[in-house]
Amino acid sequence: MTHPENTATDKPKRLIVGISAASGVMLGVRALEMLRETGIETHLVISKATPLTLASETDLHIDDIKTLADKVYPVGDVGAPIASGSYKTLGMLITPCSIKTMGEIASGVTSNLLSRAADVVLKERRRLVLMLRETPLHAGHLKNALAVTEMGAVIAPPVPAFYTRPVTVDDMINQSVARALDLFDIDTPDIKRWGENID
Repeated sequence: MTHPENTATDKPKRLIVGISAASGVMLGVRALEMLRETGIETHLVISKATPLTLASETDLHIDDIKTLADKVYPVGDVGAPIASGSYKTLGMLITPCSIKTMGEIASGVTSNLLSRAADVVLKERRRLVLMLRETPLHAGHLKNALAVTEMGAVIAPPVPAFYTRPVTVDDMINQSVARALDLFDIDTPDIKRWGENID
């Protein structure tokens, strides 16, 4: 009896990208733009209030963001594939990540697909990276950050790397997002590395 050839390695690599309503929506946009160049399939979920942030920070429309992703899910669709652990992914990047979203993930009580997908990533022991956008932080924020870290998530605030000598806001966004993608072993040409390509 012959068995069909295992083609699991031929399946596309998938990364979930979540965009919350925190300030810094261009971080999520840039992540999607960078991932388009990598061949990784992107699965996007956007929080309900994100269009408000988008309108106040950019001239983009929400549809401009959706066209950058391979698949887009409504935030209320808790029956989406990414809500199940049997749907394999590399993990999830939430950028920007609001304090509210982090709090839901920390509690394990999820109210929408954004936090549910993150919860699934953690329970399946996959990589979850939160580009947390808030400052200053009070004790409650820090306790939630510790809780999600103890669960296996990585808190990666978009802190500028000044050794790269950034000239524009785009320079800082590119470096921050590229470093976050590093945490998934996804290499991008936009990154400047200490000891490699820094003048």
